[in-house]
Amino acid sequence: MSAANQPHPRILTVANQKGGVGKTTTAINLGTALAAIGEEVLLVDLDPQGNASTGLGIDHGRRTVSTADVLTGRAALRDAIVDTRVPRLAIAPSTLDLLGIELEISKDGDRAIRLRKSLQLLGDGGRGLSYVLIDCPPSLNLLTINALTAADAVVVPLQCEFFALEGLGQLLRTVERVRSTLNPRLVIQGIVLTMFDPRNKLSGQVVADVREFMGGKVYETIIPRNVRLSEAPSYGKPALLYDLKCSGSQAYLKLASELIRRERTDHARAFALLS
Repeated sequence: MSAANQPHPRILTVANQKGGVGKTTTAINLGTALAAIGEEVLLVDLDPQGNASTGLGIDHGRRTVSTADVLTGRAALRDAIVDTRVPRLAIAPSTLDLLGIELEISKDGDRAIRLRKSLQLLGDGGRGLSYVLIDCPPSLNLLTINALTAADAVVVPLQCEFFALEGLGQLLRTVERVRSTLNPRLVIQGIVLTMFDPRNKLSGQVVADVREFMGGKVYETIIPRNVRLSEAPSYGKPALLYDLKCSGSQAYLKLASELIRRERTDHARAFALLS
């Protein structure tokens, strides 16, 4: 069953507390790839740096309502959504105001479920949304907890470099804590290996180690280290618009197809168990 045929969109959080692993690049280009193959997608930018917003060409003048306004209750999520130049891909942009969110809502009893409540009120936003992707900051703070609490599943970008597994255990423990206390439906949708360099023997060893450690949770698709992926955000474009034929763009298209196949398989398995 396609996510588009479900009553509510599938919510996927893209998370890793380590910086520089291709998290925002994955959020932007996975969202674009899903839109390119016909899905209606909303990207929620929860990183105060706002790189996902910038990378999709949303300048600061168009961020009159941001995810900070949504989390503080000053605005509804639907009021923050703006269209991007990618058909079927919209974004709720972020601003530096997110930096103060932890202090602003830390004493509120619902501080960990603000985003979930906002998404529930949004529904499919009148857009027929099939996927919501949430881009998190590179830390396990209240913003990330909100994203995990709101999500159906987590997509974890993991860099093919030394110490790749070092922070994964901490993230997995955080996911387990959120599942046991705030969001029992939360699962790891998959781990995507990024910045793979076939000329580097260490990259190959990291791939082998992660597959041995996480088994079937690791996507078959591997995202290569690619100059065009790095260049695209400076032009306010996802790589798929900047250079569709580059290896990075093609890898994200394959990842989107693999993600949807995995979603359908998981849905069919869950349906069989309930029958």
